[in-house]
Amino acid sequence: MRVRIDLMWQRLSFRTQLFLPLGASFLATLILGGVLLQIFAAGQLADENEPARRSTRTIATALNNTLRASDDPRKTLDAFVQSLTTSSDIQFRSAEGPAAEPRKDGRHNLQGVPQWFVNLLMVPDMDAATPVLIDGKRVGDIVFLPDLSADLFEKWIGFLALTGLVAMLTVLTGIIAYVFAGSALRPLQHLGEGLTRMRRGDYAKPIPIGGPPEIRQSCAEANALAATLAQLSQDNRDLMHRLVSLQDDERRDLARELHDELGPLLFSIRAGTIALVDASPQAGNLGKSAQDVLQSVEALQQTNRRILDRLRPLYIQELGLSTSVQTLLQNFRKQAPHIVLTDTIDPGLDGIAGPLAQTVYRVIQEALTNVLRHAKASNAHVQATVTDKALVVEISDDGGGFPDGNVFGRGLTGMHERVRALSGSLSLLRVDGRTHVRCRLPAEPAREAPVQPIG
Repeated sequence: MRVRIDLMWQRLSFRTQLFLPLGASFLATLILGGVLLQIFAAGQLADENEPARRSTRTIATALNNTLRASDDPRKTLDAFVQSLTTSSDIQFRSAEGPAAEPRKDGRHNLQGVPQWFVNLLMVPDMDAATPVLIDGKRVGDIVFLPDLSADLFEKWIGFLALTGLVAMLTVLTGIIAYVFAGSALRPLQHLGEGLTRMRRGDYAKPIPIGGPPEIRQSCAEANALAATLAQLSQDNRDLMHRLVSLQDDERRDLARELHDELGPLLFSIRAGTIALVDASPQAGNLGKSAQDVLQSVEALQQTNRRILDRLRPLYIQELGLSTSVQTLLQNFRKQAPHIVLTDTIDPGLDGIAGPLAQTVYRVIQEALTNVLRHAKASNAHVQATVTDKALVVEISDDGGGFPDGNVFGRGLTGMHERVRALSGSLSLLRVDGRTHVRCRLPAEPAREAPVQPIG
């Protein structure tokens, strides 16, 4: 039970946790005030009216003495009764019949005091009666019926004043607490928003520093952490950019060796095989074997050209990125005539060069390779647009999609690293039965780290 209460308390907001004790204190103060009023008010009323009760007894004693000494006690009693006013707290109650109609209740005029408050006070019965005797016979009583309306009204005003004071203090304390909570929660909210941005990889916007010293110190530490993470992120991008540059250099060198070394050898073998076939057209099995060798050499030359194209698209700088991508799409249509390929290529891609152009080319190349090998798609679409701030590439297909838990394969993982090195993003989505590879790159790539020679 206690654990449940703790959990419910923790789920409340800070302001609620702050105002609940204030409200409870207000109610406790009112209850305590009512208890104290109930304890002391009755005794105070009795003490205040005790002199009047003694005066009543004194008047009754004097009246009895006068009646004993009077020649006509009845006439003297009537004169005394006539001297009493109906508003007086002292009345005469006749034993033979009412000489004057006394008030039935000393609280007949409460002057706006609610009855529940009178019941709360538990006013004691302060009526006092002293017998009046003529010739030793009781003819009536001198009755003291105090009018407590003024006293009750005074207690009611005091209770209202106490309640108003407590309410005013509670409201004032609540306002102060609300302002304090706002000044304390606002920096905490900024701190939470800043930590959320840091979790998403945004370290540029600093957290405003404010609030109490402890919160200011936390905000300052969070800003210092963001600066450290930003530097580490920049160093990581620089390192990745360097690795990508080194990888491109290695691919360029390997492509040059394949082109300069293997290409001439294949051409020589092909020329020799053609000469052998031409020299011995009737050589039987030898001619057939020469034809087989010739076909193998031609297939090897085509494979070498494909490898060279994947290692180093040499014609990007000469033809431009837009034309290079169109050539890539044409080759795809030749290799996969069963897939309907459509495209939306922005001519502005020709203004892109360097690592950014190679990354765009390779993202499209790798995505189309996956479509051809794994997607089992019937149609695909390639879209590439460039604006002043970003370059967006998207390749979509209606194939079977990607397996759960295997979002990026080896090829797309390498592309993801290249895109991150340029401060971009690469995502793989499944929307409305289509698979989307989306790449977003800044139009101005991240600063290139200087490539230092290794060894």
